[in-house]
Amino acid sequence: MTSGSTSGSTVVVGAGVGGLTVAYHLARAGRRVCVLEASRWLGGVVGRHKVAGLELDAGADAYAVARPAVPELLAELDLTELIREPSPVGAWVYDDGLAAPLPVGGHLGIPADPRRPDVVAVLGADGAARAAQDLTLPPDVGWSPNGVTTLGALVRARMGDLAVDRLVEPVVGGVHSADPDLLDVDVIAPRLRELFARTGTLAGSVVELRGGAGQAGSAVAGLEGGMHTLVLALVEEIEAAGGTIERRCPVRSVTRTAGGFRLTVGAGDTGPGDTGAGATGAGATGAGAAQIEAEQVVLAVPGAALGQLVAGLDPAAAQRLAAARTCDILLATLVVDRPELDALPRGTGLLVSARTRGVQAKALTHATAKWPFLAEAAGPGRHVLRLSYGRDGQGIPAAPDSLATALRDASTLLGFDVPAAALVDSAMVRWRYAMPRADTEHAERVAAARALAGDGLDFAGSFVAGTGLAAVVDDARRTAGRLG
Repeated sequence: MTSGSTSGSTVVVGAGVGGLTVAYHLARAGRRVCVLEASRWLGGVVGRHKVAGLELDAGADAYAVARPAVPELLAELDLTELIREPSPVGAWVYDDGLAAPLPVGGHLGIPADPRRPDVVAVLGADGAARAAQDLTLPPDVGWSPNGVTTLGALVRARMGDLAVDRLVEPVVGGVHSADPDLLDVDVIAPRLRELFARTGTLAGSVVELRGGAGQAGSAVAGLEGGMHTLVLALVEEIEAAGGTIERRCPVRSVTRTAGGFRLTVGAGDTGPGDTGAGATGAGATGAGAAQIEAEQVVLAVPGAALGQLVAGLDPAAAQRLAAARTCDILLATLVVDRPELDALPRGTGLLVSARTRGVQAKALTHATAKWPFLAEAAGPGRHVLRLSYGRDGQGIPAAPDSLATALRDASTLLGFDVPAAALVDSAMVRWRYAMPRADTEHAERVAAARALAGDGLDFAGSFVAGTGLAAVVDDARRTAGRLG
């Protein structure tokens, strides 16, 4: 990247799926678009790697189907024929030795019908009876009269502690890497309050949210060949439309000018080094800083980096954004020869309660059980296991111990010994700033960012949109619409 003017263009800072989606829509609309990515890794937490000769996702492997944004984008990219549903065997939950199928039809672990036998199997008769009180409690129980209500507090009030500890916490911890007692329900489940006002119960709200979806885990879909196929297609389309994507171009600052914006861009790579799976943002290393100008700027970076970048636009907002909490994630991928796992003993994988002793993983995905196309590629007896580490407030296994930890956790969670002798290949990917924490202050921080938007400045990515590809793609499309 050399010094100069890109007047009349749009610069997108951050090449995660949010940034790339904005760039794709704007490039198709005729804008001159340049994407600046601090690391050498495109796609944010949607990446790929080769393990035991298999092309595998190195991050997110699915998207929620409740919103149409991702299927619509896939259709535009001619990827519809690659969409695949996961195996119908469903996911399991694990709570300190108790392993059971995740109840059918739940949302964020909240059961759609607390009286179902699969809920009783997890909560016990007394726990399920307490959860069923939600069906008869007055509608005002659980909601804070003063505004912010945490997800954990709401479910505890209406369905009891066991419903949180054995169902909600494992799901939210596995998917969002956070404690439900700290998460703002309006941020993590934006439609829940509206649906609750209509139905008067949590269970009824979940039924409407799920839209009748069946087995746990069936409210998602993926792509044959991996979700990283989406990233490759976005990059190809952006470049075909005349856009450019610059890697290892970390942005240090953004300021307004008479004609738009000036960005200071440094040389270097802010990725985590051992994997290359990096976050995009400020704090570049190395010499050779350049200044470029643009008519429009989209910031699609994690919260802490966003705080640094907007310091020249609004110091007060920057201070609030810089305090945003994020969570680092370690994804341990194991490819093992273990024919006993052909029987899919614990479904498509397990979500692990934080109360569990002796297991550090927050989730295990039995990828060859989840995706039939992957099982076919791997062959009989060979299995792909993905273990995720990194709850908010907890560290991830150190590099020298991560493989041994993953093998031990896989053995415990699956109920079968997965010895080092069965290991064909493995890979460890550390994602920095992977998850924004949707705590009770998150909405205020997002509002502080959104308040800066206008006159050519806008935002994208999971910090402002929420966790998950569906939320990120939907929000990015709206951002592009405002700018295009």
